[in-house]
Amino acid sequence: MNALPTRFARRAALFTLTSALLFSAVVQAADNIRVTYAGSMGVVMDKHLGPTFARENKVNYQGQGQGAYGMAHLLASKKVVADVFISITPGPIAVLQKAGLVDHAVPVASTSMVIAWNPKGKYAATFDAIQQQHKDAQPWWQLLQQPGLRFGRTDPATDPQGQNIIFTLMLAEKYYQQPGLAKKVLGETQNPQQVFAEGGLLTRLEAGQVDAASGYESATRSAGLPYLKLPDEINLSNPQMSKAWYDKVSFTLTDAHGKTSELHTQPLVFYAAVLKNAPQPALAQKFVSFLQSAEGQHLLQQNGYDQAKGGDL
Repeated sequence: MNALPTRFARRAALFTLTSALLFSAVVQAADNIRVTYAGSMGVVMDKHLGPTFARENKVNYQGQGQGAYGMAHLLASKKVVADVFISITPGPIAVLQKAGLVDHAVPVASTSMVIAWNPKGKYAATFDAIQQQHKDAQPWWQLLQQPGLRFGRTDPATDPQGQNIIFTLMLAEKYYQQPGLAKKVLGETQNPQQVFAEGGLLTRLEAGQVDAASGYESATRSAGLPYLKLPDEINLSNPQMSKAWYDKVSFTLTDAHGKTSELHTQPLVFYAAVLKNAPQPALAQKFVSFLQSAEGQHLLQQNGYDQAKGGDL
């Protein structure tokens, strides 16, 4: 009497198990797209652009951010394999072009250098006064020299932002006529008391580990942190000022292998490229097109990014 129900129960269980395995196989078979990007783009990439693209195309999005030069060298050495790379400034793209992994890259957004601060820190009120242009407020560059103020920036050897804050302070020397300003604020080029990984710099700022930090306006707005806008003459956002201002400064940097290079300013433009060894080249091209689309541009601008400037690399 109980054999028939037992048989049906076994068949039902087998059917359920088979269905689960088939569903799992379908999920695992879904295409993966792996996007590597400049570390400052973490919020917009992993919370907005990546998930939206994945949902609309029924794929799995995998994002990995790091200082753009560091990531470019990992890709060039094949230690990391990805479908798309998004850089800020042309320099990291040139690394991959030299390695034969990129033919060309397209501009997808732009930004400018800013100074961000901890809204709960002991210098917050002073920064607020500067931002609101109170008549008695001290200049921002003077506040950054105050003993005890902890300033954070990224590594100029691996990250364009780490280079750009140095350029910004060097330009500020000329703009505000303050000789030695960069040295007074930053110390040595690779000052270990100030240098942090790009992906964690704004997190450290929010946590109160530093009082103020360099930043891109795009990433700082995405993080919801207060910041000071800087004049075009020093924020590296205006390509029309390259010859008159930006190109006037440079500095030398020695890498981990002892090689010394002279660095020059580059426009703060984000470029996207399909890698030649991309496991999913068609999806990669589709993702780059998505970044250029009205929807992609809307998501970028919602998160603090300005429109792209200039042409393809």
